[in-house]
Amino acid sequence: MIKTRRGLVAAVVTLAGLTLAGVTFFAARQPSSQLNAELAAQVTLILEQASPGEHHAHGHSFDSRVVCAVEPFGTEPRNATSLVEVTWVYARHMCAITGESPDWAASVRASGPIAVKISIPPQVRVPESGAGYPDRVRRLIPQHYHEEAFAEFADDTAIEAARERFALATSTAK
Repeated sequence: MIKTRRGLVAAVVTLAGLTLAGVTFFAARQPSSQLNAELAAQVTLILEQASPGEHHAHGHSFDSRVVCAVEPFGTEPRNATSLVEVTWVYARHMCAITGESPDWAASVRASGPIAVKISIPPQVRVPESGAGYPDRVRRLIPQHYHEEAFAEFADDTAIEAARERFALATSTAK
């Protein structure tokens, strides 16, 4: 009976160790929430501080301020663990332009997947809208991120924060 208990204990310990190793490996392969927060802040800053000429190249023109929500879904290199390692960020974005309407829901907005090169100066690539848009997205975003590129925002936190900044920007512009 002692051999059976020892065998059972050994099996349980081995199974627990393998489970822990698997969870640790999986967690290590996932981008950290801290890195995603840093990437979202960096890309938001890049988009919101772009000049009107740069925004025109992104597909919109205006004479007002831009307020953006950004949700990263991938990076190059894929295994980056810190902001300094990242060369490209792939993200969903939604930018609203102040001036036309003080209401977020009625504002002129642009949204969709983007690719941003974290460099000096940064580069923002937005697939052109219209016929063939899905193919342009697939050419812009690496294949392993295609499913994420066509997904909606997973969390409304970034959009809610952008709405609040939009309301503040439109109230202080009066």
